[in-house]
Amino acid sequence: MEEYQFSQGKNLRCGYTTGSCATAASKAAAAMLLTGERIDSVRIDTPKGIVLNLEPLEVMLTADFASCAIRKDSGDDPDDTNGVLVYAKVEKTAEPGIMIEGGIGVGRVTKPGLACAVGGPAINPTPRKMITTEVGKVMAEASYTGGLKVTISIPAGVEIAKKTFNPRLGIIGGLSVLGTSGIVEPMSEKALVETMYVEIRAQQAAGNKNLLVFFGNYGEDFTRDEMKLDLEGHVTCSNFVGELLDYAVFCGFETLLLIGHSGKLVKVAQGVMNTHSKYADCRTELFALEAMFHGASVEVGKEIYSCLTTDEVTKVLKRENIFEPVIEKVTDKIDFYMQHRVHGKIKTAALMFSNVYGILGKTKYADELVELHKRKGV
Repeated sequence: MEEYQFSQGKNLRCGYTTGSCATAASKAAAAMLLTGERIDSVRIDTPKGIVLNLEPLEVMLTADFASCAIRKDSGDDPDDTNGVLVYAKVEKTAEPGIMIEGGIGVGRVTKPGLACAVGGPAINPTPRKMITTEVGKVMAEASYTGGLKVTISIPAGVEIAKKTFNPRLGIIGGLSVLGTSGIVEPMSEKALVETMYVEIRAQQAAGNKNLLVFFGNYGEDFTRDEMKLDLEGHVTCSNFVGELLDYAVFCGFETLLLIGHSGKLVKVAQGVMNTHSKYADCRTELFALEAMFHGASVEVGKEIYSCLTTDEVTKVLKRENIFEPVIEKVTDKIDFYMQHRVHGKIKTAALMFSNVYGILGKTKYADELVELHKRKGV
């Protein structure tokens, strides 16, 4: 892949996700099955807007099925999956539509609360959508009105998955097929922080005194699509909340509104200022404690503590009719730690959301700052 990002004085090469590999392999196999001809290259569109042209490997083409593999390339940000082969096998079915299954090396989901259904393959929503879209294009071009079954496999994933958080999350037997943008962007922590500083300085130079900040794509999408705020001039902080708050004070901003998923912001409620899971995975502890403080039994506290996601936590809290007082305490803690970090020198606020439940909670100045950014966008 010949896409680069400039970072720390170097051009670093981007890569592509397992989701992009699965999509490309699926499209290539579908094209070969429906045309009866081998292909040497397959083109897919990614959510990032980057077009990939990838080479199908280990092609098999019979009257009944077609299969091939795409080699994962993580660019200059290699991980444990760099270089693995992601396979797709495509077969015709009597039922119309596109069925997506997981084969060897693709994990199976055994616990609720994840983006994938219990009992199904750990193929996340964005890769599923990409596969469906690209395979659908092939079916339309071939005027094929029947159905196709797509089976994704990552044989090396059986062993690689043992090094990941998947077993802890209840995903067994393999890897998750991931990727929200389709592209792996190679940036070190230092480079990410420096990029955030550049974004903040750009807002300072433009005369902006009020920062709108997201952890990443989820916050941007939610705020644009659900809250209808103008995202022009926003800053992305990734996991670096502490550095964000420090630099906002240093640059003399007057307000800062941080909009984030509950899985990130609940860590801030416990004073964690780098929300990456390798530093802290304390998403359920505070919820469990506050639930018991508000009358939940020890058994319910243990249930919350064992939840895999904050959406599952929210489900339990709502079931027990204690969601509102618990989330109020959690957002109070977020407010406390943000103000503690800035020493009261800047007005801060946070809004916590869920892709399932919408807006979950707000700190005391959140509504005021949301309105400020609404006015700015008018």
